[in-house]
Amino acid sequence: MASTEHGVHQICDRFVDEIAAADPVEATMLGVTGYDDQLTDYSPAGHAARAAIAARALADIEAAEPADDAERAAKAVFTERIGLTLEIHEAGLDLAVLNVIDGPAQNLRMVFDLMPTDTESDWATIAARMAKVPEALDQLRASLLAAAGAGRVAALRQVGKVAEQAETWAGLKEDAGFFSTLASGAKNVDEKLRAELDQAANAAQEAYAEFAGFLRAELAPQAPVKDAVGAEVYKLWSRVFTGATLDLDEAYAWGWAEFSRIEAEMREVADRIKPGATLAEAAAALDADPKYVVRGRSEFQAWMQNLSDNALKSLRGKHFDISDRVMELECKIAPPGGTVGAYYTGPSEDFSRPGRMWWSLPQGKEEFTTWREVSTVYHEGAPGHHLQIATAVDQSESLNKYQRLLAFTSGHAEGWALYSERLMEDLGFLADDGELLGMLSEQLFRAARVIVDIGMHLELEIPAGTGFHEGERWTPDLGLEFMLTRTITDPAHVHDEIDRYLGWPGQAPSYKLGERLWLAARDDARARQGDAFDIKRFHTRALALGGMGLDTLREMLAALD
Repeated sequence: MASTEHGVHQICDRFVDEIAAADPVEATMLGVTGYDDQLTDYSPAGHAARAAIAARALADIEAAEPADDAERAAKAVFTERIGLTLEIHEAGLDLAVLNVIDGPAQNLRMVFDLMPTDTESDWATIAARMAKVPEALDQLRASLLAAAGAGRVAALRQVGKVAEQAETWAGLKEDAGFFSTLASGAKNVDEKLRAELDQAANAAQEAYAEFAGFLRAELAPQAPVKDAVGAEVYKLWSRVFTGATLDLDEAYAWGWAEFSRIEAEMREVADRIKPGATLAEAAAALDADPKYVVRGRSEFQAWMQNLSDNALKSLRGKHFDISDRVMELECKIAPPGGTVGAYYTGPSEDFSRPGRMWWSLPQGKEEFTTWREVSTVYHEGAPGHHLQIATAVDQSESLNKYQRLLAFTSGHAEGWALYSERLMEDLGFLADDGELLGMLSEQLFRAARVIVDIGMHLELEIPAGTGFHEGERWTPDLGLEFMLTRTITDPAHVHDEIDRYLGWPGQAPSYKLGERLWLAARDDARARQGDAFDIKRFHTRALALGGMGLDTLREMLAALD
């Protein structure tokens, strides 16, 4: 790697250091130490300061002459990603971010999930950070109001749903508040620290309660009722999430074709499960089968940990090269208040904090069916997100800090994770028809996302021959009906998903569109190399490239010999 002050790798490393100092929440999520007692400034000034760091780094990168192929690749990745970060800032969209799945409102809570709690010093750090939550929420409120003054306000649906989340974390729902629950976990601390924790927890919960009130009383009256963001905003966010300039009409049409293909495949499997059954009837039969039932939340956690551990052990050496540090994946139940489903958080740079798979379960639910979820464990764990993201973090000899820690792109990562679900079928891990139907159900769901997300935000016409409200234009109600009637996903999850799509435009299609690229790249490599093609080698080299946008990925995978 380049050692000169103005080398590409050094500029990228310096950018990570500077952005970690300016964004302590992101620093903790990345596993960069030194900022765990601080919170990010989410005010307009804070956004401007981070944009200035990005602009300086981008100018330096553009002026830098790559020393070798590794630096040329790093320059391409950084230029594409940071260029889009600045486009989002210049459009004023960063100040307006408010949705049910991913934004400052959620990150201010979730960052505490990643903080160590082993020592009294750890708890002192948590107390110091919790005490800053009220100020951080005030700064977020200032940005949301500034964005509103410029005509940028999240849709009313998002405002209301985030207010509900804030009320849950504040302890205004059926459960105790998040911060008081967190603080109660501090054992064997002195009285002074105990008082600081309790005071900070109460202040943080009061701040979230006040933030919920602000959303309902001040922001909601300014929020548009219409959920669709329109073509201009959608195209920009789509580029952010995919790293590609898509032909949205082509993607929409392809989504329909892919949906029909998977639907036909599912019918064949459903007929094996219960001859003559519809997809819904086959799903009901599986739900009633005791062999797919796990009772109890701790038992469900143990189930996913065991499945994840076995996958890593089975894949290592035979199908993937996996280092010792990547072999650890911790499975946890997520705190209440977020949307239902599973997600992954990466390891710290030194792997002192392992990669983690989190599962957010519906409140009050104690019985779980596993046939739907086996492929989700593979998606979030190995060979999916964990193997991809932790492998990149482990490439300190070949990738700079930015490539290892910050170059995540949804199309690249989610595309790989979805590709991994299919790969596990190819490798024989989904021989059980119930678990195979579960994987195909997820594939169908992701194809439906392409259709519904693009369709709702661009208000496209539903084509003839689809058997669903042909000739009408997409609305959120039609999106919900489609997902409830044309997929076999858990209805409670579907309602959350529609809210997610409408607040996160362009992200949902990145799964299937990213998978499409990974499959095409593998087929292209196989065609180029013929009998010399080695899929293990292809996967190893591809994952060692780190994160990037899909257009950059296409070029780099095509260059692999």
